Amino acid sequence: MAKAKLVFECSACGNRQSKWMGKCPECGSWDSFIELNKEQIEFIEKTSKVVQKNSCAQEICDIKIEEINRISTDDTELDLVLGGGIVDGSLVLIGGSPGIGKSTLLLKIGSNLAKKNINVLYVSGEESLSQIKMRADRLNAVNKNLFLLTEISLENIKNELLQKEYKILIIDSIQTLFSEQIASAPGSVSQVREITFELMRIAKERGICVFIIGHITKEGSIAGPRILEHMVDVVLYFEGDASKELRLLRGFKNRFGSTSEVGIFEMSAKGLISAKDIASKFFTRGKAIAGSAITIIMEGSRPLSVEIQALVCESAYPKRSVTGYDRNRLDMILALLERKIGIALGHYDVFVNVTGGVKISETAADLAVVAAIVSSFKNRPISKESAFIGEVSLNGEIRDVFNLDARVKEAKMQKFKSIIAPSKPLEEKNIKIFIANEINQVLEWM
Repeated sequence: MAKAKLVFECSACGNRQSKWMGKCPECGSWDSFIELNKEQIEFIEKTSKVVQKNSCAQEICDIKIEEINRISTDDTELDLVLGGGIVDGSLVLIGGSPGIGKSTLLLKIGSNLAKKNINVLYVSGEESLSQIKMRADRLNAVNKNLFLLTEISLENIKNELLQKEYKILIIDSIQTLFSEQIASAPGSVSQVREITFELMRIAKERGICVFIIGHITKEGSIAGPRILEHMVDVVLYFEGDASKELRLLRGFKNRFGSTSEVGIFEMSAKGLISAKDIASKFFTRGKAIAGSAITIIMEGSRPLSVEIQALVCESAYPKRSVTGYDRNRLDMILALLERKIGIALGHYDVFVNVTGGVKISETAADLAVVAAIVSSFKNRPISKESAFIGEVSLNGEIRDVFNLDARVKEAKMQKFKSIIAPSKPLEEKNIKIFIANEINQVLEWM
């Protein structure tokens, strides 16, 4: 009698092994392997067989580029992140913490597209039709071309897609769906993987744009196998605190555009709307105070004026706390201040915060961080009419940053009176520029 085949699958990433293992060699999860039954093994073997097609290589010069058709969502921020609009047949994955506004945004976008006589199918496995209708009334998102379906069976959703000529499909959420062909619970690795494969096939064959909402784990990544992000065309993440008004929509993958753009939304009584006046959301005007400096960062092609706050106080057990800024870069700046300027902070608590929930990933804010820390340490106020722009190197030099002209233009629009930077912009902006090539020159200016 033939011995039964054993297959163990990691519930965190989907890695398969022929024997049980305490730690997954792929994702490092502990005690995550579960044994698959006979039906699950047969389905995996069936779906893994790929029909080989005869193909031949072509010269790149002979290949014609297919024209990409985009549909505007009537939301400037979402269109910016998507690269100009929705692409026919694309698969878009949106992740974010609970209550951040994923369902609210997609319901509003579905209504905007329905106004253009486009059939939109909104599938929810978490809410009833009445709950969705109540939210749609609040968002003013009621339209005859927007269809609602509360269903978790993939087969029933496919049958509904055959009833009408839908152009947009919204899935809320991928972890609630299940396929009757897979003998496992909804949200499992096998279910999420195979359902996404089927949605991708539907999107490409019928030219339907599919939006998928994904839950996130405690670590901040989308729940399910990592291959989920590889299969889709676009991966978007909502950032920000659900208790605050501002939300940031950042692209981490986009096969049809750039991933450097960021959409900024504001939560209002009518749902998520594009932030119109975002310039004043990340800093406050007022009298000069110690421990506060303003810098101008680039989020994609958009300059943002951001306030850097620092608090330095003496302590027997020094702490380092950072919000919105790189912790390793802060440690480097503190070591630089002690070596080059003689400001020893080994017995001081140092707290650095970026206002507005923005996470700074570039080095142009280094100079503002230095100014805020020194200002708090010496209790020396800094004027809110000045902005600090520059990268600080390990030897204490202040280096140029890219797009200085765009940053200076933004500073002029926000009516700043002076800028401290390592060089002058190419174009004259009628604003005072103080050149500082070393940290000592900044301290002299302060």
